[in-house]
Amino acid sequence: MSAQNEPSASRPIVSSLVLAESREVVFAAFSDPARLAQWWGPNGFTNDFHQFDFRPGGIWRFTMRGSDGTPYAMDHQFMEIVRPARIVVRHFQPGHDFTLTITLAVQGTGSAVTWAMCFDDPAEADRLRAFLETATAENLARLAAHLTLTTQKP
Repeated sequence: MSAQNEPSASRPIVSSLVLAESREVVFAAFSDPARLAQWWGPNGFTNDFHQFDFRPGGIWRFTMRGSDGTPYAMDHQFMEIVRPARIVVRHFQPGHDFTLTITLAVQGTGSAVTWAMCFDDPAEADRLRAFLETATAENLARLAAHLTLTTQKP
């Protein structure tokens, strides 16, 4: 089967956004747990971080709460961190395991953020693709809004 004929689920779920801020500024919004907790997740979600060890092999555990108050336990491990260019995170949840690769590239005077999720189970990726494309776009928009608020000059 050629790559063009493979099921859509075999492809990563990818979203991207160009930001006015430098890679270093964007990377800081990912690496500081106090800042990350403010914007991480889709619209209406909040976060309570329990463990955030930002290094390769480090654990990141937190609870996301939906707008209806439903808690979602999250269990992650940082696999790779290359300042200020890339963060690779492994998400562990039975039947919902994936690797998230966040890439920050220079784009003029700003940066391009690319967010790629590769699921262990292609059927699960296919099932969640539409939801995750929307949720990730919201997450990236929340990052952009956070950066606008925190990097405004007087």
